[in-house]
Amino acid sequence: MGRGRPGAPRDAAVQGTGGSSAISKCSAAERGYFEDRFLRLLAGRRRRRAPLVHRGYYIRARAVDHCVQDFLLKTQSYPRTQILSLGAGFDSLYFRLKDMGLLHHTVMYEVDFPNVACQKATLIKTTKELSALVGDTEGERLGVTTAFSGEDYKLLGVDLSELSKLSTALKEAGLDNEVPTLFIAEVVLTYLENSRSDALIQWAAEHFSQACFLLYEQMHPEDSFGRVMQQHFSQLNSALHSLSQYPDCEAQQRRFFEKGWTECSVMDMNEFFTCCTPENEQQRVQSLEPFDEYEEWHLKCSHYFVLTASKGMEPSWTPLLSSTTVPHHHGPVRIVGSINALVCEVRSEASGLRRYGHHSALITPNVILTTGGFGEENGQHCRMRNFHVLIKHEGYWKAGCVKKENHDKRWDERLYHTVSCLSSSLALVVGGRTSPNAALGMLWLKFPKTCNDSDPNDITVELVSLQPAAEPFALRWRHSTTEVIFKGEKYLFIYGGRSAVQPVLGDWYFLHTPEISCAVIPVEGPVPEGRHSHSACSWKGGVLIAGGLGAAEQPLGSVFFLREAENGFQWQTVETHPPLIPRYSHTAHVHDGKLLLVGGVWLHSFSVPGITVIDLITGLCLDYTISVL
Repeated sequence: MGRGRPGAPRDAAVQGTGGSSAISKCSAAERGYFEDRFLRLLAGRRRRRAPLVHRGYYIRARAVDHCVQDFLLKTQSYPRTQILSLGAGFDSLYFRLKDMGLLHHTVMYEVDFPNVACQKATLIKTTKELSALVGDTEGERLGVTTAFSGEDYKLLGVDLSELSKLSTALKEAGLDNEVPTLFIAEVVLTYLENSRSDALIQWAAEHFSQACFLLYEQMHPEDSFGRVMQQHFSQLNSALHSLSQYPDCEAQQRRFFEKGWTECSVMDMNEFFTCCTPENEQQRVQSLEPFDEYEEWHLKCSHYFVLTASKGMEPSWTPLLSSTTVPHHHGPVRIVGSINALVCEVRSEASGLRRYGHHSALITPNVILTTGGFGEENGQHCRMRNFHVLIKHEGYWKAGCVKKENHDKRWDERLYHTVSCLSSSLALVVGGRTSPNAALGMLWLKFPKTCNDSDPNDITVELVSLQPAAEPFALRWRHSTTEVIFKGEKYLFIYGGRSAVQPVLGDWYFLHTPEISCAVIPVEGPVPEGRHSHSACSWKGGVLIAGGLGAAEQPLGSVFFLREAENGFQWQTVETHPPLIPRYSHTAHVHDGKLLLVGGVWLHSFSVPGITVIDLITGLCLDYTISVL
């Protein structure tokens, strides 16, 4: 790796991702996501990562460990086996396996850039806990590319893009192509040009008589999350090359078959977590620390996959199939057509319209108030302090930042709250949160009756606190608040959500308006499973509840109608056919006897939720994509 070589800056950037990965894994281990006492010795500096990062590295580490240990178990009758970790960086896999007593007849080879290998070799030699596990080194046998050599551990410094040098170095180090060998490429090959990574995959299949391959990488570059993901790595000067030619699981599977592998299984990380992780382990991980980034978690998992391939293995090596604990249950996506969507013209100099976790309420037919959420203000990503209003005027929308009175600590920059308009000048805010375990109560929002004709930037909203006695039931977020009618009187129906105490709520309350007093109204029928991040909309004086995230952090595909009965309300299941694809964090609207579910998140990695149309009379359920004109 000569100084000034054209690829040198990019090589350094790729090496940087390895160091960052080690730090993130170390942070996850310290929070109890997995046990690894060696990471802190290899990672160097330590830094606390966010819960979302911890979960991402947990599922990555679990997938790798699951497949590696399955390989060692299935080959334990062989006198010798080998593991070759490509682009290993400062990974601790060898030390964990050795510490667990799983390398009795296995030699592990690690390959990375020469300077990375040298740094790791120095760490091993100077760290007692690491050198003690490796045992006596064989310094006199070090080749030109071998940075460290022990009895069952070889560390080589070779650029993976130079396949002939790699092959020679591995042969020099003792790699035997007649011994069952597991290749590991954990977010590595995508940094190579496709021609070079393809050649490496084909070389492994052609030169080893009994071979297994474990690949963990990104996919789906075409949707909005995928574009942001690509932009992130490009900014790090570490472009993801595989995505253009191999954008999904099916393309990766074809790739391996075409390169000489006879068995190949692949699944995205949502499916791996659901199907290959025991339920008690899922629950353990979900309870480790406060967490509320479900959308990002499921989207991230849908953009990463784990692939296993093999050839010449008897019996076949299929760790993703043999260990599946539950069937893949999401069901097929049945797209029947496309619905055109017009982009509204918005004239505004106000920033902050792009956000999530917010609430937009229709104050009048031409005025929309948006509050809270997470977005960007003054160049900073943060919880949104400002309110925004959109006013329709002569065929276009004017947007502006609303002035707030008496806001001090009453608003608290909340997310996942609801806003219910009781009149053209009064709205009720219910719940929401600041940090993942800090729920908020209720507020009145008062605004001028003439805001239809106002300049958006001249509108003032007054925030008024309610009495504390009225608030305990409102200490929740990701819930719904919907207007219902009982015996001619209007009520707000608060349902579901989550709280600082309960990860999922299944209770409900009726608030009589306008005085906001709790009312006891009998409810009969099958009680829906507790949920949050569902949709709710008024229909025929009752409320339609659809989807949401259940207690196991799995999207729900059920639809319920709470309808007025003789002495109260009654839950009624809305049967859909084909069954509704489970989803959450979507919006819902009723139009012409049909329930429209728009957007949201589901666990299918190969498509983004568009619009689902449910006929409320027949139950017919049809899925459409959204085509933006």
